Amino acid sequence: MESMTGYGRSSRIVGQKQIIVEIKSVNHRYLELSTRLPETLSSLDPAIRNLVRHSVSRGKTDLTIRIQRTGSEETDLIWDQGMAAFYQKAALEMAETLHLPDDLTTSRLLNMPGVILQADSSEDPDRLWEGIRPVIEEALNHFHASRKAEGDRLAKDLLDKADTMASLVDRLEERAPELIENYRTRLYDKVKEVLDGENVDLDDSRIAAEVTIYADKICIDEEMVRLKSHVAALRKDLQSNEPVGRKLDFLVQEMNRESNTILSKSTDVLTADLGIEMKTLVEKIREQVQNIE
Repeated sequence: MESMTGYGRSSRIVGQKQIIVEIKSVNHRYLELSTRLPETLSSLDPAIRNLVRHSVSRGKTDLTIRIQRTGSEETDLIWDQGMAAFYQKAALEMAETLHLPDDLTTSRLLNMPGVILQADSSEDPDRLWEGIRPVIEEALNHFHASRKAEGDRLAKDLLDKADTMASLVDRLEERAPELIENYRTRLYDKVKEVLDGENVDLDDSRIAAEVTIYADKICIDEEMVRLKSHVAALRKDLQSNEPVGRKLDFLVQEMNRESNTILSKSTDVLTADLGIEMKTLVEKIREQVQNIE
């Protein structure tokens, strides 16, 4: 299991260049991928995105690639003769049309966009990909290691919370029979008090019927069974190596539904307190689940 928060970096010398790849991500409902690439790698953007999407399923993810030259050799820049000729012709035509002096100089021409290029800007894409891909894959490995370490910490915390939830359910199960018995005793004493001095026998069968109706109203057996099932599913999913974030989102919704029902059926302070503890715990679980891929 991995967190959606992570960082990975890789650097490698390829020929006369140092290729640096950085990947980082934060929480997001879906995969939102952004890439920042040098112009020479723009043609590889689809391949780079495809590589990342096969590795990452959720999170706002940013991938940055920088290329730095190494060594002290001359920079392999070239000038684009066609682009320079275009600027020269355009400057001449504008000067003639607007009756202005043609003051375009070589120095100014060198600063015009597109005139100076990297000599390898038209390098074969397959050759570029061959050098770039291993660096991206290594950065992804570091990235996943970072997310896995954070995921392990989240899993431990969530497993502790699952144990606490199971303990709360156990306490409710122990409390449930007492609620019925306490109600039966209170009802019997109340009826006896009302009939005190009257020559009327208590109808035990009628009291039993009332207790049965009451027990049905406050029964939380189904909710506790489902909560136990959800806790077991939570523990199982936390051990998975596959992305489980969306599945856990749904699971937490169901746990919240059951805890709401239990709280609504509470008839005494102790049961209400347990229900509130459950709701608070479910909210804490939800906050942590939002970090899981």
